[in-house]
Amino acid sequence: MNWAERTWSELPGDLANASHSAILPVGATEQHGPHLGTGMDYVLADRLCRKVAERTSVPMLPVLPYGCSIGHSRRWPGTIALQPITLINVVKEIGDWAYHSGVRRLFIVNSHVTNYAPLRCALEMLRAEHDDMMVALINTATVSDRVRAAHFADGDDWHANAAETSLMLAAAPEIARPDLIASSDDPDRTGGLVFSHPVNRTSLNGVTGKPSLANVDQGLELFNWMVEDLAAIIERGKSERPPIDQSYFGG
Repeated sequence: MNWAERTWSELPGDLANASHSAILPVGATEQHGPHLGTGMDYVLADRLCRKVAERTSVPMLPVLPYGCSIGHSRRWPGTIALQPITLINVVKEIGDWAYHSGVRRLFIVNSHVTNYAPLRCALEMLRAEHDDMMVALINTATVSDRVRAAHFADGDDWHANAAETSLMLAAAPEIARPDLIASSDDPDRTGGLVFSHPVNRTSLNGVTGKPSLANVDQGLELFNWMVEDLAAIIERGKSERPPIDQSYFGG
């Protein structure tokens, strides 16, 4: 169910069979400490959404590999960041074109925490312009209670932590550097702070959490939970209708 592999003559039937739904994975390219590749977020979004697309028969749009990563600073090489307004406009325009291809239920699946605010802005713009389009914004790390608990186990402001490292060991081992995992721990220093500080002022190496606790078995379990729980949300969304059927534009 990969949008990019389908032809213009096949997509209308694909969408009709999926209640005119599509999945848009949004990730990031940014430093993930010394032990994980910079593509961790978009690789996760891509591999997770491919599995969910297969399970739900909902076409998956090509993953967006860049996100709003400006909080990671320029201290460590590798981060390629978009400004919030850029991400808003890119996702809005993707949504516009998806709408004109027949999409009426768009599931934006976000795997990078600070993409949320610009993606929410894009959601607001899309639903205001397209009265018969429904848009959902789902964060991969909080897709369910069990997934959230796993991600937050070693810090509230986690990054490249045990959960993310375990996921890469299981789903994309080429991203991980096993010989550096044990020495990459760095604690969450954000507790009790009033201000939201960039990562260069909260972490010594770009990590927040304990990747040393990661292992393949935990990653496999967590990835399977994420597939199951995201697929369940999308299946519910395929049949959801607005509580009240009234036009945005009045009349």
